[in-house]
Amino acid sequence: MLKFSRASVLILACACMAPLAGCATGKSKADTAYVARDVSSLYGAAQRTMQAADYQRAAKLFDEVERQHPYSVWARHAQVMSAFNYYLAQKYNDAISSGQRFLTIHPGSDEAPYAQYIVAMSYYQQIADVTRDQTVTQQASEAFNELIRRYPQTRYAADARLKLDLIKDHLAGKDMEVGRYYQRSARWLAATYRFRSVVDNFQTTSHAPEALERLVECYLALGMPDEAWKASAVLGKNYPETYWYRQSLRLLRSEQRRTGMWTAAAPAPGAVTPAATAPSAPQGPKANAYPEGRKPDGQ
Repeated sequence: MLKFSRASVLILACACMAPLAGCATGKSKADTAYVARDVSSLYGAAQRTMQAADYQRAAKLFDEVERQHPYSVWARHAQVMSAFNYYLAQKYNDAISSGQRFLTIHPGSDEAPYAQYIVAMSYYQQIADVTRDQTVTQQASEAFNELIRRYPQTRYAADARLKLDLIKDHLAGKDMEVGRYYQRSARWLAATYRFRSVVDNFQTTSHAPEALERLVECYLALGMPDEAWKASAVLGKNYPETYWYRQSLRLLRSEQRRTGMWTAAAPAPGAVTPAATAPSAPQGPKANAYPEGRKPDGQ
């Protein structure tokens, strides 16, 4: 049986711990080392790092300003600068966390509107295409609405209103994508819920005319011609010059010829159609008849 001296055991233990010590050293190098500095030199170092476009490290240095000098006049501004640099570094979750923390501590600050704007833009930059989950899109919408509600007179609120229009169009596009999927699967009722959502909640977006025409298709498939005619009438009243209105009339006339039935909502032969009584609308380029510059499915 082998026996080891006390010295041998100590040497062996040190050898085993050496790799662990090396790992710990490597980790500390990756982080911003804590070095006690006066507030002006620390803030200046953070600014120089930001000017050198090392945004993530600059954000950590601005965090250090607050950590080392929490009661200085620089600490509050450093929090906002930290959120801004995380945003520039595309570390959006860190930017959101930093911005929300500032808003919790300093809700009445002059810089609060900007912090809220950084939070909203950090969500906005993560919006995925309409085929993906739109949770972040909804969060961006809520953040911009909060900005407009709390700081309506700021220049950030003006930009938020423009961003909200784009977000609404995006959310409407998601509903249209899902609705078309249900329609292709012959799940007519589920499709009508999605198209109805676009008409009710996103009526100012570019997707509204197509949503109304799709409702005509779904109602006809469900055997509800009265509802189909009503949807077409709304379409003709608001978008009389679009492809979607002409297509809805073709479908309805075809259905009339096929069944020989005239419903309460359908005009009798020779009667005036909704388009004839609709207010005239300025005609744009023909390409405007097709959302996103594409012809509809099957065209």
